[in-house]
Amino acid sequence: MGRRTPLTALITLAALLVGALVGSTGAASAQEPSATGSWRPPGHTIVRVTGDAANGFTVHRFDGTALHPPTHSESMAECGEYHRAVARVRCRTEVRVWYRDLAATKTAINWARYDARR
Repeated sequence: MGRRTPLTALITLAALLVGALVGSTGAASAQEPSATGSWRPPGHTIVRVTGDAANGFTVHRFDGTALHPPTHSESMAECGEYHRAVARVRCRTEVRVWYRDLAATKTAINWARYDARR
């Protein structure tokens, strides 16, 4: 079971990123305005990402929930539990890509907020 944990974390991160993309592109036409007349995003939409790979990310959603994926080093250590070298390399590559993408999502949200304030 312990060997599946990095893959589970990666799948969760993928679902978050896909959810953010779907929430930002297609939800505007699918949702009705709220009582105040303004549009509200779906609850699973990522609204903020804090932290970093070394100390741990926290992914905040519009509905108030938060996700705390394992740190980069924890995920990489779990990749070392695979017995085959190819599986270890694949796992480490997936971890690097997902944490890079999570950092890019954090940067994109910060830039969007900065641009909205101007």
